[in-house]
Amino acid sequence: MGPDELADLVDRHAAALVLYARQWCGSPEDVVQAAFLKLVRLRTRPDSLLPWLYRVVRNGAIDASRAARRRHKYEAAAAGTAPRWFSPPDDPTGLDARAAALALKTLPAETREIIVAHLWGGLTFEQIARAVGSSAATCYRRYAAGLSALRQQLGAECPAT
Repeated sequence: MGPDELADLVDRHAAALVLYARQWCGSPEDVVQAAFLKLVRLRTRPDSLLPWLYRVVRNGAIDASRAARRRHKYEAAAAGTAPRWFSPPDDPTGLDARAAALALKTLPAETREIIVAHLWGGLTFEQIARAVGSSAATCYRRYAAGLSALRQQLGAECPAT
């Protein structure tokens, strides 16, 4: 199949195929694109091209839907076991997530990047240093200074070590 024929096929049928796939999955454009790529890779052209495309799109959309449900299930399970970074807002002794997010936005971008990578990403200072092109010591200093600034803005005391 030549590029002109493929372009014509995409122009004439892609929108309808996307609409068709949308009834099963949340990423119909990806499914349709994968179907056209599968068509391009075929050595011999299917006898009934349009029904073949619809079948491939249908199967791809159902697979994508199953994968999304499976991913959601695993992500929900993982989120349930992850430690909570913020206490619920009704806890007067806890950290208010909204206030913390606003305070975090006030930090310089490089400091914010280091704090997020370390606290939420779980990266070591050596790993962060490689990612940002700095030294581990500099990353640690920025991290410590950033936490100090956040504590000051949020009125939180430094925990005893």
